[in-house]
Amino acid sequence: MPYNTITGIGSALVDVLINETDEFLQKFNKEKGGMTYVTADEQQAIISASSRTPAIVPGGAACNTILGVGRLGGAARFIGARGKDEYGDVFENKVRDCRVEPVLSYFDTPTGKVLSIVTPDAQRSMFTDLGASSLLDPAIVTREMFSDTAIALVEGYLLFNRDLMIAAVKAAKAAGALVALDLASFEVVNASKDILTDLIKEYVDILIANEDEAKAYTGESDEIAALEKLSANVAYAVLKVGSRGSYIRHDNTVTRIAPVKGNAPVDTTGAGDLWAAGFLYGMANGLSIEKSGQLGSMCGYEVCQVMGAHIPGLVWEKIRATV
Repeated sequence: MPYNTITGIGSALVDVLINETDEFLQKFNKEKGGMTYVTADEQQAIISASSRTPAIVPGGAACNTILGVGRLGGAARFIGARGKDEYGDVFENKVRDCRVEPVLSYFDTPTGKVLSIVTPDAQRSMFTDLGASSLLDPAIVTREMFSDTAIALVEGYLLFNRDLMIAAVKAAKAAGALVALDLASFEVVNASKDILTDLIKEYVDILIANEDEAKAYTGESDEIAALEKLSANVAYAVLKVGSRGSYIRHDNTVTRIAPVKGNAPVDTTGAGDLWAAGFLYGMANGLSIEKSGQLGSMCGYEVCQVMGAHIPGLVWEKIRATV
């Protein structure tokens, strides 16, 4: 690839994280592990129902990945929309602190937020109010935004904004970038089946899914069968299988990536996003598939050792030393 910049496009969000019980989650009829869109009032009602003090950090799936790329030392850019408010300032300052170029649109609507309820098994269940992040105009998403881009990461949640999704993949392709799509959530897959296969076939080069997303997309429970179907129309297919590691299929060859062994997870928020950061950084910078996957596995493990999707600075130094 002539360039090594990784450009992400997705929702500019702030994460609000609360440790709670399974019983608390059941009060809101929420299936554990997924993502549900809610209004700002509904989100606040859930926050108010908890006696726990929330942690607040910048978030959004594609942004988490791109910030990880920046912290690894990679060339990185993020495209999104924020509100003209304090949360928006927190978000943009964090992007710049991580050596990522922000390409942001500004709106009077408040910056979007994701409420993540983290249960004792470290699973997170998300309630999302997109706020200003949903207002990014597809008409302004052009190939110039993806200039010098090796890999364009398109957030799977953009499938709920189909005009923006199409604009993003077309612009990235026009700029000559490889397009990576993370399927984001089994709920996203189930809601997008009418367009997903054709979209992937026409535009996507790198397809990333976890077990639930892969089953929803392929109908297969068996890992190898699901991986084969995931790879049908793409150059690289990734299947993440949690604590058992991951698989990457390319040119009919499957590379198994072992998990990093260590402490039990504290919070799985951002695990898949940071796995993608390590993997895509490696691919854009000439590392082998195996090394890229191992870097992804390390990033995914380390983010599970803290609350939220942001790895501490000293840990990033340790990760960078392995590259």
